[in-house]
Amino acid sequence: MRLLRRFQYNSPVVLTFALISLLVLWLNELTDGSSNWFLFSVYRSSWKNPLTYLRFFGHVLGHSDWSHYMNNMLMILVIGPMLEEKYGSINLLEMIVLTALVSGIMHVILFPNAALLGASGIVYMMILLSSLASMKQNCIPLTLLLVGAIYLGSEVVNGLTVSDNISQLTHIVGGVCGAIFGMALSHGNRRR
Repeated sequence: MRLLRRFQYNSPVVLTFALISLLVLWLNELTDGSSNWFLFSVYRSSWKNPLTYLRFFGHVLGHSDWSHYMNNMLMILVIGPMLEEKYGSINLLEMIVLTALVSGIMHVILFPNAALLGASGIVYMMILLSSLASMKQNCIPLTLLLVGAIYLGSEVVNGLTVSDNISQLTHIVGGVCGAIFGMALSHGNRRR
């Protein structure tokens, strides 16, 4: 019993996101992919269908398989708690929700014949946001420029030259969202 008292749910938004995503992965396996298609993938569908709006947010919880889940959650669990401590749980939750919405809308507009799922946009948002964590007013951190060039630059190149099932657009949108959030929060220095 003493040992259990030592565990701390230290990053509620990040841990809850990872746990819900794990439950969604299990549900997807139990339904043989149906739950991901109906609830946790974003794609062009009728605006009259209420699930269309849910998918704009829910697609970040769905993952195609264990490897896809692990790759995203490993980064989120490494970077996320530091960001949640710095910016606060409410701010981080708002950033995740907005990044999901923006990446979902962009995907539906630009790639109407493909489905999108996974938290890689959230990962890239956190990567760029973390490079701004120590930003001082009116200064642009060199780490932001390097991370932007390395991560986002490679996604632009891959988007133009590689044909795969990875949405480089989502990575770019996530990274841009992270940079915008980081700059906005550094000026306001708000923590919620």
